Amino acid sequence: MDLQKHTPPQPAPAPTDLRASDADRDRVADILRDALAEGRLTADEHAERVEGVLAAKTVGELEVFVQDLPAAHPPRTTAPPRPAGGALPADPDDNIVAVFSSATRRGRWRAGRRIHAYAVFGSVEIDLSEALFEYQQVVVKAYAVFGSVEVRVPENISLRGNGGGILGSFEVDTLDSGDPDAPVVYLDGWAVLGSVEGRPRRGRLVADILDRVQRKVDRGLHKHLDR
Repeated sequence: MDLQKHTPPQPAPAPTDLRASDADRDRVADILRDALAEGRLTADEHAERVEGVLAAKTVGELEVFVQDLPAAHPPRTTAPPRPAGGALPADPDDNIVAVFSSATRRGRWRAGRRIHAYAVFGSVEIDLSEALFEYQQVVVKAYAVFGSVEVRVPENISLRGNGGGILGSFEVDTLDSGDPDAPVVYLDGWAVLGSVEGRPRRGRLVADILDRVQRKVDRGLHKHLDR
């Protein structure tokens, strides 16, 4: 007979019950300051709420002061839906193959709409952190058999994965860009006694794809008008 007393585990506190930090107070104070500048709050309302923010002890108490302000509820952005079957070319724009060897694609290169990677007793590295995205949606098909395929992307795009591993690993860090028009990379495939992984490369940012598209449209328009 076990005579020891077992203390039941305590439930984790809700996020709103956590103690507020100075950074939390600064964030809320910034929202209140912007609301005052936009005319959403009067000077008296702003002063009253700031006083409450300084006295707040928990995150939940802080949220009370901004719950009626739109800046406290930013819109959620999600990646566009996966391209339909006929939306992408049947043949890959790039084939990257490593058989008992290694293959790397990195630096400043143009990413096509479809990239195929095959690693058979070898390794493939696809680094898109400095690539030129001419299309918003890029599909990477990766197959690793006793090998590895690594895909790296800029941290301000969206990344999705759809695949699996057979005595291997298929791991993709899902990534959501704050810009709904940012490029989206879909990493698909299989790892058989190997590994496929997709990760963001921190500190690497892709340029705004819409700026490049707009420049192309402007050039085409100028050529048309000059005729």
